[in-house]
Amino acid sequence: MIIETHGLTKQFNGSGGCKDISLSVTEGRIFGFLGPNGAGKSTFVKTLLGLLIPTGGQARIMGQPIGNIKVRSKVGYLPELFRYHDWLTGEELLKYHAQLFHLSKGEYVKKISNVLEIVGLLGKEKQKVGTYSKGMQQRIGLAVALINDPLLIFLDEPTSALDPIGRKEVRDIIIELKKQGKTVFLNSHLLSEVESVCDEIAIINHGNLVVSGSWQDLQVGELQMEISINNYSQQIGEKLKLLAIKLEKKHNNVFLSLKNEQDVNDALKIIIENSGVITKVQTKRQSLEDLFMFWIKKEGKERC
Repeated sequence: MIIETHGLTKQFNGSGGCKDISLSVTEGRIFGFLGPNGAGKSTFVKTLLGLLIPTGGQARIMGQPIGNIKVRSKVGYLPELFRYHDWLTGEELLKYHAQLFHLSKGEYVKKISNVLEIVGLLGKEKQKVGTYSKGMQQRIGLAVALINDPLLIFLDEPTSALDPIGRKEVRDIIIELKKQGKTVFLNSHLLSEVESVCDEIAIINHGNLVVSGSWQDLQVGELQMEISINNYSQQIGEKLKLLAIKLEKKHNNVFLSLKNEQDVNDALKIIIENSGVITKVQTKRQSLEDLFMFWIKKEGKERC
């Protein structure tokens, strides 16, 4: 695990912040950390980064205690609210941060060009940061987070100032980072942003961890499946009824309510082994919004 926490707590005068957070993040994955505004997400991230001193619990990054200097050199961070030096150009800002990581001139010249291209600011690097639009400010912040070629990147609300096109571009960057074997810890309250990229998620509310796991682990209720079948037979129907919670047939389409993902494979196997010809398969799982509201409401009831 690239991140492991056990009862990690950071409170301010005994309140607020985050409390007793225990979770793990697998290397090379995109991990979504979700919660309403004020839930304690940023406090948790800053504690992991060593910017805040925990008031309880333990945490390790890349197998080392938080605050380890060598580990921090392999971490990138885009804060939620940041403000860089207005009088520096984008290129000068990146050079400054590259030098903080002790990169040589030969190293940082190449890296600066690379990250500018990644975030879509190539050709704008000679402009002063103070003249950048909100979207460009967000992009240069992302470039700073990537300048040291980190293994682990913390992104705190990375699309907050971007238009729909910019958000799509940032999502593409996040997916590309994963393809490169990097781990992305995505801190956000924008569920649609997280849903399209994350492998695993954790939900926090009122400073408490509500639930964490993969999409499959967090699914509740039935999974809906639609299959278009040629050569549908009574034998196929009878076997599918034994598997499904509910079955409905309309013309060549069969609509199934199933318990889990494994039942999807079993349903397809039944059809194929009984000479059915599958022309269309569509499954519908709960949206992230549905999951989020379910677990938040469940946590609220338990807290009461």
